Amino acid sequence: MRNILMTVMLLIVVVVMFSSIIMSPTTGTKAVIENKGTSINTEIGTLVTP
Repeated sequence: MRNILMTVMLLIVVVVMFSSIIMSPTTGTKAVIENKGTSINTEIGTLVTP
C-alpha cells in the first residue's frame, strides 16, 4: 500500500512540475519556443521579400 501511495504522489509531483515548467502561458518552455519561432519566421520573411 505504501508503494502505491508513493507512486501516486510522485506522479502528481511530475504533473505539477510539467504544467508549471512546460505549459506556463508566459514563461514556459512552450511559450518561449513559440515566441522565438515567430521572430525567426518574421526575419526569414524579411530576407525573402526584396
